[in-house]
Amino acid sequence: MKNKTTYSIGTQGKKWGDAEKSQWLSIQNVKRSYLEEVVSKVDALAADFIVEQYGLLEYPNKSYPLYAIKSANWLVDKPVVLVTGGVHGYETSGVQGAIRFLQSTAEQFQKEFNFVVLPCISPWGYETINRWNPLAIDPNRSFYADSPAGESAAAMQYVASLAVEFIAHIDLHETTDTDNSDFRPALAARDAIEQKNWNIPDGFYLVGDTTKPQDKFQKAIIDSVEKVTHIAPSDDENRLIGVPLQQFGVINYAARELGLCMGLTEAPYVTTTEVYPDSPLVDDENCIIAQVAVITGALNYLLEK
Repeated sequence: MKNKTTYSIGTQGKKWGDAEKSQWLSIQNVKRSYLEEVVSKVDALAADFIVEQYGLLEYPNKSYPLYAIKSANWLVDKPVVLVTGGVHGYETSGVQGAIRFLQSTAEQFQKEFNFVVLPCISPWGYETINRWNPLAIDPNRSFYADSPAGESAAAMQYVASLAVEFIAHIDLHETTDTDNSDFRPALAARDAIEQKNWNIPDGFYLVGDTTKPQDKFQKAIIDSVEKVTHIAPSDDENRLIGVPLQQFGVINYAARELGLCMGLTEAPYVTTTEVYPDSPLVDDENCIIAQVAVITGALNYLLEK
């Protein structure tokens, strides 16, 4: 996928102000239904799990309820696993993978773990197929105190209110060709910065936390995912998206420093997934299955520990 280096909004070399952000918002439109594709599936899970509304995002012309799903047979002596999806709303398999795990696989792990799942943290982004929220803020760079992103702030407040220690946090994401055709050019225009990396790996990879990389944990997930889809090869410089490879299919980011959702908890085991749905080798269903394989690979590793 070739990069698009210019963007239709703003003046080159000048950061966006309120006028440019309003202009950007004015060209966004609803492309799919959060209610039909997400909320209806969450509601159906209420027969087997505890479904809680943890927030309400009030945006012009529309409100979005935010939902969490918890284990119904919660026991205080079981380790707690957090799964998040849709931090970037346009990343479909993260949302649907979190839901599919609950629909198809969670039951076999319920005796050993308590689960907390936030399947779609950014519902406006889901409906409009966007990386940002309506204020042109990236929720996955906004997980810090006094966050300007309502999506991030609501998730942080809810997770803190549970007052539990998490053993693991799995954050489900995608990288799509629109990163180069739209989102990176928009970022360059918004912040008046040059985007130097346009690499989109063809395949699945993981992002660990530089402060707690947990190499064996990441490898166990890669081994699980490799059974259902292909792992992204590194480039000629042994990098993925410009970041040095730590091991096959794994790079590390500074989660807290960058305000990533991956840094939301103090869990010792954390990972962020990156599925590539535009690869000719996969389809939508394969991407969803890959996200489920991440969670099961992580859980099986923790059980062996």
